[in-house]
Amino acid sequence: MKIGLACDHAGFKYKEKLKKYLSSKGYNFLDYGCDSEESVDYPDFGHKLANSIENNENNIGIQFCGTGNGINMSANKHQGIRAALCWNTYIAEQARLHNNANILTMPARHLNWNEIKKIVDVFLNTEFEGGRHKKRVDKIKI
Repeated sequence: MKIGLACDHAGFKYKEKLKKYLSSKGYNFLDYGCDSEESVDYPDFGHKLANSIENNENNIGIQFCGTGNGINMSANKHQGIRAALCWNTYIAEQARLHNNANILTMPARHLNWNEIKKIVDVFLNTEFEGGRHKKRVDKIKI
């Protein structure tokens, strides 16, 4: 599994911690920025991550911004993206099981590190259920 990472300034610290965490678990990842806590525009990084998934450079993405909303909206403008804003493990699990989400978005200003690790683990270890959900997911693209 190849994982892409992205964030704005609000999510920078968590993205950096996540890189170490993913490495410790043997995951490969590419970092699409940002590279500091200096103020940046979240769409720039959400679009880079979304493009990487649409171009098959990555299978899954994980991204952060302050509330998660802005970067999530940006990624979801891409036809091949199903980014899910997740703030707990249940939502992360359902996003993968029922919606085949390919980007996990988290609100950096509203979660702590332990919550983030649990959400990431659930998202990465849950497979799409398919079945009745596949026809619904197929209807998302316009």
